[in-house]
Amino acid sequence: MPPTLDRLSGGTLDWLGRNLDYFDPYSENARSSAHGKVKAALELALLCHCWTRLDPGDDRLNEPAALIRRLWPRPDFQRLIAAQPGFAPQYGLIYAALAPPGIDDRLCRATLGRLTAEGFLSPLGKSPYQRLETRYYADKAGVDHGIEPYEELFEQSPLVKPPVATPAPSGAPLATQDAYAVTHSSFFLSDFGRRSPGPAHALARAEEVAGRMLDHCVRRDRWDLTAELVMTWFCLGHDPLGTPSGVAAIECLARAQRPDGAIPARSAELRAAGPLPAGESFRKAYHTTLVTALMSLMVTSVRP
Repeated sequence: MPPTLDRLSGGTLDWLGRNLDYFDPYSENARSSAHGKVKAALELALLCHCWTRLDPGDDRLNEPAALIRRLWPRPDFQRLIAAQPGFAPQYGLIYAALAPPGIDDRLCRATLGRLTAEGFLSPLGKSPYQRLETRYYADKAGVDHGIEPYEELFEQSPLVKPPVATPAPSGAPLATQDAYAVTHSSFFLSDFGRRSPGPAHALARAEEVAGRMLDHCVRRDRWDLTAELVMTWFCLGHDPLGTPSGVAAIECLARAQRPDGAIPARSAELRAAGPLPAGESFRKAYHTTLVTALMSLMVTSVRP
């Protein structure tokens, strides 16, 4: 691992390990913080899931993984997920899909049964992107669904037809939400880099748009999208560390990293101007720090 990336990776993991209380919805620190308790726990579970698959011999996430194993069988955690306004079905599916192996999964299976009965796993009423996300997590959870194959979802995805944003004063090639649709589509279609997202000849447009957006985000210090677009470049079959844009992105994130290891916000624009209470500092930092940790693993992993 290049020294800059090694320091970036180690710092983010150290920060996550020191702040596990904030990921635990039932800890005193988390209760006193305004961040979304369920979302933070689910993102940590995704990091642990990907990390274990990509580098099972790396034990640096043992403590976060142990927290996930404690949370998932708790009835009150399942109820907390089911109580999320507007997000309960989506979060419930992700909860079941990311269940750690070997736990008592009765609550996860009950959640899947409820989602099936409610029709959430049906393709009806869902956009192509929503169907892709639902299929990805439903497949991971091992539950039946009626969503079309990945090959068909690929043809309808932003990777084949990247949205073209109306020119903005910032000069961004894509609107922010469109950029997230591109990055997340690459994650789901490639299973976070474990398979090709689609035929190589059909990815040229996505590669061009993602590359221009990455350069824009580096120039603008938009840190979470910088990390996600580096991951997208990897998911599209490239080695980000072998490109000037990828190297510039790593250096951008390394400059943003605080001495405690955190990436302080989603962007320089959203970074706090002065010291914050611990809970608020965690709320602003955890997502980008976690995404940067996952990026550091992906770009140095061996492709299956």
